[in-house]
Amino acid sequence: MVSFDEFGPEKILQVYDPMVGMQGFVVIDNTARGPGKGGIRMTPSVSVDEVARLARAMTFKTALADLPFGGAKSGIIADAKKISIEKKKQIIESFSRAIKSVCPSEYISAPDINTAEREMEWFVKANGAHNAATGKPAKMCLSDGSNCGIPHELGSTGFGVFHATKVASKYINLYLEGATAIIEGFGNVGEFAAKHLKEAGVKIVGVSDSQGTIHNSDGIDFKKLVEVKKKTGSVVNYRPGKVLSSQSLLEIDADIFITAALPDLIKMPDVKKIKAKLIVEGSNIPASIEVEEALGKKEVLVVPDIIANAGGVISSYAEYKGFSHQKMFELVEQKITSQLKIILDDAFEKERILRHSANEIAQERVREAIEKRK
Repeated sequence: MVSFDEFGPEKILQVYDPMVGMQGFVVIDNTARGPGKGGIRMTPSVSVDEVARLARAMTFKTALADLPFGGAKSGIIADAKKISIEKKKQIIESFSRAIKSVCPSEYISAPDINTAEREMEWFVKANGAHNAATGKPAKMCLSDGSNCGIPHELGSTGFGVFHATKVASKYINLYLEGATAIIEGFGNVGEFAAKHLKEAGVKIVGVSDSQGTIHNSDGIDFKKLVEVKKKTGSVVNYRPGKVLSSQSLLEIDADIFITAALPDLIKMPDVKKIKAKLIVEGSNIPASIEVEEALGKKEVLVVPDIIANAGGVISSYAEYKGFSHQKMFELVEQKITSQLKIILDDAFEKERILRHSANEIAQERVREAIEKRK
């Protein structure tokens, strides 16, 4: 059941179109700092409760990145794997038209599970407002050629994860040149994080996906791994390397651990198995606060998801403002670097985990915005 507090949610809109079988909802959590920002999740099991929790995370993520956005999220109940492209298009268009009363004035959409740049193009055209969504195709611009889309496929989130790793590593005197890393998930986030880490001199020794883990203590060739994943569908077909279970990735000896796929990945029994000195949460909610506290007691520095993977929403802001792709990457680097330093300094000064400092800073920023608009 959705719970309400000092931050929100401000509005929950449920919509239904029996003609195309569209059933969806938008949760606008907080708009004190600006219109609510958050993606459209399309799954058979998505619920208002799930979307409300994600909307709250967006409220704090946008505040922590110091963006003039609030937090929101939307969901469409549909099995994207079992419907045709035409049917999916009809559903997205119907959903877009149904929420025009709040989009883009109070809610700006973006890609999420089973939605990407193609779906954002459908959404925007049905809505009629160019800024109704971000994550649009690069070819989708205003009539004068400005304000073009910045698709998430450019790798903004993975790029941000890399810079979060770069900043945090300095606080524990870990030099990236020659350091080792393991990466959970080799989708958009994991692949781009791996690319930038490799370019910085980090040796990738383990990578996992849904089919398992490939481990090579001598290092994994990034370009070869990309080709293997593309041709065979899984990293486990890379050679040379030892094939392990997906969960076995957590036990591989490495300095850096990048999470980039599953929620609730690290559970309490896993804490004692982890050998990494630095964990950067490229995925959403890969561990509970209790697990992060236990890792902190082991002197493992954990960079929380609400800042580590904020590259995506920073990219959304760059698109919203009509910035170029180059300017977007510059903004991601600048925002992640400056804001994470604030969190790190606060956490080290108060001798607590980064999550507590991040939450406190985000909440203070939202409270200030709420007071200003009274």
